[in-house]
Amino acid sequence: MIPGKRYKLSDLTTILQRRWWLIALPCVLAAVATYFIAKRLPNRYRSETLILVVPQRVPETYVKSTVTARIEDRLQSISQQILSRTRLERIIQDFGLYEKARRTQTMEDVVDGMRKDIDVQVIKGDAFRVSFTGDQPRAVMQVTERLASLFIEENLRDRANLAEGSYQFLEAQLEDARQRLIEHDKRLEEYRRRYSGQLPTQLQSNLQVIQSTEMQIQTLTESAARDRDRKLMFERQLADEMARETPELPIVARPPGSDAGDATTTASGSLSQQLEAARQVLRQLEVRLTPEHPDIIRQKGAIARLEKKVAEEAAQPLPSTPSVRPLDVARHNRIQDLKNEIENLDRQLARKDAEEKRLRGVVGSYQTRVEAIPARESELTELMRDYNTLQQQYQTLLSKREESKIAANLERNQIGEQFRILDPARMPEKPATPNRVAIEAVGTFAGFALGLALVVLLELADATFKSEEDVVNALSLPVMALVPRISNSRDRGRSRRRWWKFAARASAIVGAAAHLAAALFS
Repeated sequence: MIPGKRYKLSDLTTILQRRWWLIALPCVLAAVATYFIAKRLPNRYRSETLILVVPQRVPETYVKSTVTARIEDRLQSISQQILSRTRLERIIQDFGLYEKARRTQTMEDVVDGMRKDIDVQVIKGDAFRVSFTGDQPRAVMQVTERLASLFIEENLRDRANLAEGSYQFLEAQLEDARQRLIEHDKRLEEYRRRYSGQLPTQLQSNLQVIQSTEMQIQTLTESAARDRDRKLMFERQLADEMARETPELPIVARPPGSDAGDATTTASGSLSQQLEAARQVLRQLEVRLTPEHPDIIRQKGAIARLEKKVAEEAAQPLPSTPSVRPLDVARHNRIQDLKNEIENLDRQLARKDAEEKRLRGVVGSYQTRVEAIPARESELTELMRDYNTLQQQYQTLLSKREESKIAANLERNQIGEQFRILDPARMPEKPATPNRVAIEAVGTFAGFALGLALVVLLELADATFKSEEDVVNALSLPVMALVPRISNSRDRGRSRRRWWKFAARASAIVGAAAHLAAALFS
């Protein structure tokens, strides 16, 4: 290249006119070579089927599916299972695929080659396309149909297994939660049994018992106070009567309320009169007292003794009795009544003291329960916190188990999400590969680029002057005259020979490349 030379449009036109054959020859040779190469390439047919993902027919608001993975992830998992060596090897043997390759290669290499011929492509998230490329149109269609059926079957099996696995897992978790809940129930039952009466729920009942018992104690205390006052009054009356009593008077039963001066009751009265008076007293006592009352029992004993004396008196003559004044007899009976009343009051006070002691013990025991309730409440709160957590977990697992069971039945009945063939596989009418037009176009373009590169290299290597401007730019000298090129027959012959030699060499190179490519692609 001449230093400082700048190319113009006229220079480029002159170069193309002078060296056009260097561009045309590689272009033609490359086009011819690629034509023969593309013609010798084997035809490859492609069959495809479109599979639609049909959602479950029961709304998810009623039955929630246990399979929540995206279609892309599920297709990847299903494709790994379908494209396993076992299944592809069976398909190869069933349809007699890759006979030439099986004679020269191992089965593992043949299976890898088949994996490359299978294509699974997701379309818009709710459909996917399965395609297969092979040498025979009918076999390609049959293999595509087999692959589509395998995708449908594997999807049903995979969804059923996932639903069943989810159900079994939830069943195991539910059983574990049930056992833990039963154990916690037993601990709660044992705790309630051990601290019965000290539980927070029994606080009101304990307070009510304490309140009612304290009221009973107060009533007993007031009643005992009244009895003590009566006893003190009777003791004073007894002391007064004892001071005025005549000694050694016979005991005569007196009906309550009778007058001390009654003429029918005397110290000299017969035993029969005393017995009748005692019976009258018993009848009056039975009106206002119970049969178990001590006064009733004592009066019956007195009547029995009088009856015995009456019987003895009837058997023996009566001795003479001294004369007794009615006033002394009445006083003696009054003393006896006062003594009896005092004895009754002593027994009542003893019973009331014992009852008060027992009630105060009850109050103490219930007060101990009430004081222990805060500690029991803290312990029970901790137990109930774990129990509520276990119960809530159990209820959640139970609900999920039932939902999983329904979902598993949905998959078994094939009502869930399914794969349905929307566009079945068809026999290809023309080969999918090779695209001979594209190959020839690429080859022609490559030849044109090669020729253009040769022209550029030759121009860069050419240092001869072609015009007046080249001399001026390179030597900075003025040009005095221009002598045109004069060629004779020898020069023209020499030029033609050089051209043919170059063409022959280029043809040989292109032909060798074509044969090599044909050998590689055959």
